[in-house]
Amino acid sequence: MSNIEGSARPFELCGFPVGLEHPLFLIAGTCVIESEQMALDTAGTLKEITGTLDIPFIYKSSFDKANRSSHASYRGPGMEEGLRILAEVKRQIGVPVLTDVHEDTPLQEVASVVDVLQTPAFLCRQTNFIQNVAGAGKPVNIKKGQFLAPWDMKHVSAKALATGNRHIMVCERGVSFGYNNLVSDMRSLAIMRDTGCPVVYDATHSVQLPGGQGTASGGQREFVPALARAAVAVGISGLFMETHPDPNRALSDGPNSWPLDRMKALLELLAGLDRTVKASPLL
Repeated sequence: MSNIEGSARPFELCGFPVGLEHPLFLIAGTCVIESEQMALDTAGTLKEITGTLDIPFIYKSSFDKANRSSHASYRGPGMEEGLRILAEVKRQIGVPVLTDVHEDTPLQEVASVVDVLQTPAFLCRQTNFIQNVAGAGKPVNIKKGQFLAPWDMKHVSAKALATGNRHIMVCERGVSFGYNNLVSDMRSLAIMRDTGCPVVYDATHSVQLPGGQGTASGGQREFVPALARAAVAVGISGLFMETHPDPNRALSDGPNSWPLDRMKALLELLAGLDRTVKASPLL
């Protein structure tokens, strides 16, 4: 069922090559945009860290989190203000940016600002949505649904690729395991290579406990390093991580966000592991 050696078609993403024969790239930032200054500071810190480690970097943050547990939860600053802040991150920090889009998002307006579009896991089976996002002409990171088998991502990616957009990535973020719990099956990272798309691993949403705090999701951030190490050891093209200067005070996904001041040590380890794994053909 899976092509263990992988057959992903390599492509350039934001000016750098991606694929199993290339170094690991990083998508990272705060879950949701909280303020312009936090976005600039976080992106600047991550740029400095990844620059030192030669890790290609894309800044991620959402202007609207439409899938919050409670309608009263903070969702973000909205599209207009959020895009303005993301544009400032690009201008002042000089890094590409990624954000989530939803079924009612004006895609062309967002695509005119950001470099990569991301589809939420819950919407991966919505054919019109996936094809509309892929048709916007930007690279797309498709999150695998928490309810989906890894081999089913072949059908999801095929919908996106049918638009003619070849810059499609597939992202593992854990699968539902009973109530309010997710697990990561590392076999899925090898199985998803059959899509022909670069595989990304979401190390922070994979430790989320969906709805685990009643009106908000919980998380077990202490397991982020273990899962990230395991995923890089399997062999992946990219790593997705949400990070925050003070996760305990984050307005969204704090329990599963990795502290910003601990990112450098973790990325040093992961970059070294990635080099070791990719120095030999994957088995």
